[in-house]
Amino acid sequence: MANFTTEQLRNIVLIGHGSSGKTTLAEAMLFDTGVLSRRGRVEDGTTAADWDDEAIRRKQSVAASVVACEYKGVKLNILDTPGFLDFAGEAKGAVSVADAGLVLLDSVSGVEVGTELGWGYLDERQLPRAVFVNKMDRENAQFERVVGLLREAFGGTIVPVFLPIGEGSEFKGVVDVIARKAYMGEAATVAEIPAGMSGAVEEARTKLVEAAAEGDDELIMKYLDGEELSSEEITRGLRAGIANNAIVPVFCGSAVSNLAVRPLLDAMVAYLPSPAQRPPATAKRPNGDEVELFAAATGPLAVVVWKTVADPYVGKVSYFRVVSGTFHGDARLWSMPGANEERIAQVFYPRGKEQLAATALVAGDIGGVTKLANTGTNDTLSEKTSSFELPRPVYPEPLYSVAISPKTKADSAKMGPALNRVTEEDPSLSWRQEQGTNETILSGMGEQHIELAVRRMETKFGVGLLTAVPKVPYRESITKSASDYHRHKKQTGGAGQFGEVHMEIKPLPTGTGFQFDTTRVFGGAIQNSFFPSIEKGIRSRLAEGPLAGYPVVDVRCEVYDGKMHPVDSKDIAFQIAGREVFKKTFLAAGPVLLEPIMDVHITVPEEYMGDIMGDLNTRRGRVQGMEQIKGKGIITAQVPLAEMQRYAIELRSITQGRGFYTMKLSHYDPVPSHIAEGIIAQSKKDRVEAEDE
Repeated sequence: MANFTTEQLRNIVLIGHGSSGKTTLAEAMLFDTGVLSRRGRVEDGTTAADWDDEAIRRKQSVAASVVACEYKGVKLNILDTPGFLDFAGEAKGAVSVADAGLVLLDSVSGVEVGTELGWGYLDERQLPRAVFVNKMDRENAQFERVVGLLREAFGGTIVPVFLPIGEGSEFKGVVDVIARKAYMGEAATVAEIPAGMSGAVEEARTKLVEAAAEGDDELIMKYLDGEELSSEEITRGLRAGIANNAIVPVFCGSAVSNLAVRPLLDAMVAYLPSPAQRPPATAKRPNGDEVELFAAATGPLAVVVWKTVADPYVGKVSYFRVVSGTFHGDARLWSMPGANEERIAQVFYPRGKEQLAATALVAGDIGGVTKLANTGTNDTLSEKTSSFELPRPVYPEPLYSVAISPKTKADSAKMGPALNRVTEEDPSLSWRQEQGTNETILSGMGEQHIELAVRRMETKFGVGLLTAVPKVPYRESITKSASDYHRHKKQTGGAGQFGEVHMEIKPLPTGTGFQFDTTRVFGGAIQNSFFPSIEKGIRSRLAEGPLAGYPVVDVRCEVYDGKMHPVDSKDIAFQIAGREVFKKTFLAAGPVLLEPIMDVHITVPEEYMGDIMGDLNTRRGRVQGMEQIKGKGIITAQVPLAEMQRYAIELRSITQGRGFYTMKLSHYDPVPSHIAEGIIAQSKKDRVEAEDE
């Protein structure tokens, strides 16, 4: 591949709902630019962008992919992203290194939930964007309706640049309203504008000229004076308006039929900004100072790794964007925030799974490198003498969790490293050890997301895992004070064991934890040297409470009296006495089971508000508020975690995939007594079964 300057680069992320045609469009672009001799199909698993084994098996994109091509002296780095909500983290990663977005819409379905989410990701980074109304040859395609839905959903200056020539089975090409030219068929042959479209073309052109002129003082004066703007002037104004996010141009075509893809390529080169036209990135030096990094080949080197793939044959493959400077292979760089030296081998240009050798990549370009030892996803590479750390994307909070366990003892040893590697590949995955239930929890965006991660650990790393619904991390506490004592006395011949502890247990405010006090003991009833033994005995029951085996929180234990034996009193005796008196007093102090209550924010189309409210009531939810914004209903509620374990699946079912939610821990509340009885009974049964085994 030839060498390109920063001004000759276009980094464009394809965003849209699942099945809107992003991968098919990327394939058509590769074909039209001469990279491919024939177009692959998603259904056959033969596209360049969907090279991952799981994408081929599922017949849908599951990971972001870069496909580079050259067109009219410009290098296009097309970032294809998954549209399914479970893989939103991949889309956010790709957006973080793009300079513009191309939002794809189905000509029949229009604006969908994936469209709204993707548009929001572009808003977060204030990226310029264009819209491509795809599948114009589909039955019931309606271009004007989709444009109207766009304006209704997102507002702003949304103006068509292409108009379709026919719709559905009659779709034959497009009219470029700026050039006043028609492009017909797959070859985009230039033709005369159909006679019946002249009025619509001039009306669309007038609106486009107004939008283009508004951002340029010279053009607006000329326009207001009634002078005709040339195509070059309109293009200049349109390019400036798009770069400032003031204008969203709309194109149309059919990726699967390769209709209007070549004119779209022309428009992307002409209107969408290069890295040099984007605002500078703000990085931090190790001392905390901020510095602006412009996309200039002569600037200080700053490279951000935005995606990591564990390849079983090659090893770790890291995909990066050169934010500033020029990135050469065969070098030694400094990795932040870990502050480690990194040996850089050969760099390459990615095109799906292809790795095209490169000697150097300039600011703004996207490339890859293998076998980085100390650099993970979203880390920054720079010179040691001038090191930086670039900001990291904020990924969606995981919504769906499973408890995982190894299938065999051999899998047990490999499970931890495999989890670390798969979560490094995908930052929207996370795992933790849940202390309250002793389970390993894997969390992600949905059922398919978790299923994919488990399959990858098996196929890539040879780790077999079983999944189950996680246990709810309940807690145990008390509601009142209680006092009691326990005497531990054991005589087996020779030295015996003796210890007696009198203790009062009291409830503490939420979040206080555990307190232990011995200041009420007078007269040497218990030697000070035995107090740590009593506390150790009590703490041995905090992890598995007396009520149902869950951690104990927010209690204060006050030892106020006791007895010793001059010969038989020893540490183990007071440990046992402390443990047993804690159990007695806890069960006498109004013990309660506490459950985690989650703050939940649910966003759904207005027509589903009633269904969601009714469903929340069945989940013991307490609605905190409701609001409506642009046809969407936002419900804020507090719901027990026990009722939300599979909500990601159920919400999609209720809303036909158009609803989404976020959830975080709010506090713990007592479990209603009728539910607590069942939990306690099941816990006792599980413990008996475990002892029998």
